Amino acid sequence: MLDCEPLRETLLELLAEKLKDYCGICSGYVIMPDHVHTIVWFENPGELGRFMKSWKQTSSMQLKKMLRGVAPQYASKIPLADPFWQPKYYPFNLYSKKKAEEKLDYMHMNPVTAGLVQRAIDWRSSSARHYQLNEPSVVPLEWIF
Repeated sequence: MLDCEPLRETLLELLAEKLKDYCGICSGYVIMPDHVHTIVWFENPGELGRFMKSWKQTSSMQLKKMLRGVAPQYASKIPLADPFWQPKYYPFNLYSKKKAEEKLDYMHMNPVTAGLVQRAIDWRSSSARHYQLNEPSVVPLEWIF
């Protein structure tokens, strides 16, 4: 459902908003047409679950409304009561700089591997442009490792 750039942009704006609300730090992200990768950190250990619930609830409502405007025929097949996201998320704890760099590279290469772009920096819904081109991001980024 995230194959439309305005939807991905809105999701990134909501990510930035929710990170601020929950005092989180983002070190990287990639919004793919069918899934999302982020590297986030929270000072309070239990904050990730609350953050994810809030981000998913808020984005689900807003993205479904947007979808009705940009792809009404597709959106009409999805009842408003149906969830936008899968019920779970899959956290992966990063304990070393090496593993964090490996995961960030993997995330940034997702659009290339999927055949969406030739180079990671060509995918606008990714933090790759920030790291490789020093381009500002709508989501404040901080390398925490």
